[in-house]
Amino acid sequence: MVNYTAEALGTALLILFGDGVVANVLLARSKGESSGWIVITFGWGVAVMVAVYAVGRLSGAHLNPAVTLALASIGAFPWPDVPGYIAAQMIGALVGAALVWLMYLPHWAVTQNADLKLAVFCTGPAIRKLPANLLTETLATAAFVFAVLGIGANAQTLVKPGDIDLSIVFSNGLQPLLVGGLVLGVGLSLGGSTGYAINPARDLGPRIAHFLLPIPGKRDSDWGYAWIPIVGPLVGGVIGAQLFKAVGF
Repeated sequence: MVNYTAEALGTALLILFGDGVVANVLLARSKGESSGWIVITFGWGVAVMVAVYAVGRLSGAHLNPAVTLALASIGAFPWPDVPGYIAAQMIGALVGAALVWLMYLPHWAVTQNADLKLAVFCTGPAIRKLPANLLTETLATAAFVFAVLGIGANAQTLVKPGDIDLSIVFSNGLQPLLVGGLVLGVGLSLGGSTGYAINPARDLGPRIAHFLLPIPGKRDSDWGYAWIPIVGPLVGGVIGAQLFKAVGF
């Protein structure tokens, strides 16, 4: 139960900082209005770093169903715990998004662009071509998971060549800082097409919050696109983990 609570709190913190920086950049009359993509990507990198440091010792700080599923697929996480972790991540993401809504409460009414209000909560494609969008999310998440497993494995006890230390964790020493830097790199290099969800909970939880919350002048929550940042990261995460295992690191 402690693990599930930690996952929920860590994901809520992730979304509070991550969607919070998007709100700061996109919403009218905020201090950071129009400060741009670099600010958003740095903010998300810090969000991941802080969240992993905060709860990593308790839950391993997956904070992402794609990571949970990927670890389970290579035997590094028990399958019976997967549903509980994903449920906790979803709850945390929904709570974090609601907190962002509260933090920027006066700004929703003065922001005229409904698309920007939606973008605070969830991702959307720069060019809506669903097969290409799905490929982007799949490849970006595969690269992310492969790299994050490498970061984790480098700090583990040495194992014989061709084996994998299945006790991979991401919360020791400088690892959370490195994972945050990785997220920054993914955003800068791979995020321009779809906004780099790379995390189904990060996208779906806040999208549900956008649908439920009383946001003045909001648009629909773009449910026709919502499956892309769910399916792409889940598939990509497993691909990245399987590739990591196959190459024998």
